[in-house]
Amino acid sequence: MSTPIVQMSNVFKRYRALTALEDINLTLNQDKIYGLLGRNGAGKTTLMSILTAQGFASSGHVNVFGENPYENEKVLRRICFIRESQKYPDDFHAKHAFKAAALFYKNWDNDFALQLVKDFELPLNRRIKKLSRGQLSAVGVIIGLASRAELTFFDEPYLGLDAVARQLFYDRLLDDYAEFPRTIVLSSHLIDEVANLLEHVIIIDKGKIILDDDADNIRGSALTVSGTGARVESFIGNRTVLHREGIGALVSITLEGQLSAGERREAQELGLDVSPVSLQQFVIRKTLDAGAGLEFDAESQAKQTKKATRMGAIR
Repeated sequence: MSTPIVQMSNVFKRYRALTALEDINLTLNQDKIYGLLGRNGAGKTTLMSILTAQGFASSGHVNVFGENPYENEKVLRRICFIRESQKYPDDFHAKHAFKAAALFYKNWDNDFALQLVKDFELPLNRRIKKLSRGQLSAVGVIIGLASRAELTFFDEPYLGLDAVARQLFYDRLLDDYAEFPRTIVLSSHLIDEVANLLEHVIIIDKGKIILDDDADNIRGSALTVSGTGARVESFIGNRTVLHREGIGALVSITLEGQLSAGERREAQELGLDVSPVSLQQFVIRKTLDAGAGLEFDAESQAKQTKKATRMGAIR
């Protein structure tokens, strides 16, 4: 059984009239890769900042490795938090950042760090403020990987990397995690890219956790049914609808849940197309504003048709 290393109970974070986190209850277990997913401003960075003592909760209880992390050096030395907007002293070169990390993290692997420097083709002797965005991102991911901290947060620091470098990061992360397990939290907008890395998914929206489940349970937990409107509507019955869209007589509806073999045969007989929903699409559908995308009535269709006709006339 996994050992909890993070526990948040009834945590709120308020900024005057704004509630950034609302009644957060969360447990992170030892040696697992988590995906912390959600829209911009959903509360992801705020949550990670509280867990890493770079911010504090307005109320509630936070325990990391059994203790409150705030101003707790014993706990903080076991945590690595890499952010996209990571700041370094103006006169630092990349090699200085790695030397500082080696002093702070007890599990630092300098040989691994140097190998990653070669992999990412990072210039060690260039001032960090002179590095490109991709090179700056490489500094962060190298520290996050080579630190081998027991609890490591990546708050989208790899967005500056190109597609090849991001894949290199994912490959090195998985390889090293297999040999040196630890708890890793990935916060990302590139959900489909990281989907295969994740063992557990946490979706946060408007400061609330709306889904907290193993990735295997989420995969295949939604599907899209497409076809003529009347047939699709008749087929879905009272199922939970996550999203609805349509053009003319055709409708595409995303449903939560799975279909039985009999229901799939029925869909096929009705001429309906049934397709799986990717993790990224699932997150998008779960975090749309209430009712957004779910209304597709005759009036809205008429407005869209009228607009399309008008634009065609202008052209």
